[in-house]
Amino acid sequence: MPLHVEPVLGLSAEEWQAVRLSLGVAARSVLVSLIPAVGIAWLLARGRFPGRTLLDALVHLPLVVPPVVVGWGLLMLFGVRGPIGGPLHDWFGLRLVFTTEGAALATAVMSFPLIVRAVRLGLEHVDQGLEAAARTLGAGPLDRFVTITLPLMSPGILAGAVTAFAAGLGEFGAVITFASNIPGETQTLPLAIYTATQTAGGEATAARLALVSFVLAISGLLLAELIARRMHLLLGRG
Repeated sequence: MPLHVEPVLGLSAEEWQAVRLSLGVAARSVLVSLIPAVGIAWLLARGRFPGRTLLDALVHLPLVVPPVVVGWGLLMLFGVRGPIGGPLHDWFGLRLVFTTEGAALATAVMSFPLIVRAVRLGLEHVDQGLEAAARTLGAGPLDRFVTITLPLMSPGILAGAVTAFAAGLGEFGAVITFASNIPGETQTLPLAIYTATQTAGGEATAARLALVSFVLAISGLLLAELIARRMHLLLGRG
């Protein structure tokens, strides 16, 4: 397969491997975090409970602390001797540290606030009068959520998922701290660029991978905006 694409973009098999791994890790991170992010966004937008402000701060903490700190925290929690990683390894034989799954977990934690913010904004624009009307017509909480709330907040969900995917492609600090920089296993696109910059004569490789990273990021952001606008038009908000 790489033999067919290399002449087009000039990427080696190892470079394509890093690109594919980045796409896979970013996709997994969104799948892992999407449903919990929707739940947290619902709590923050509609919930009234003690500690709501603290929960909001904790959710958005990865946006303001150094990514290396997030990676270190994951290492402490999910390492083979950590309070979560230890039982996972001892009881189920699951190891997240220094694995592709670990890279996806680190990316999910870093991009989680982006999904929450987008979903919360979408939820706050839902007309609660429509939900109240459905309630008076006998619709239960689940029916109201599935038939009214979820479709109306879907632009935020889709835009948040695509934005988180694009951001996940560029995650570096948390991934290298928790999952290391292992070619073919955890060496995503940013880590491959870093490796190239630390290698003699790797300037051309770094430039090619940086261009790919730039194109993927721009494409993701444009797609998120396009999806949001399209969904608003379909829902009659445009």
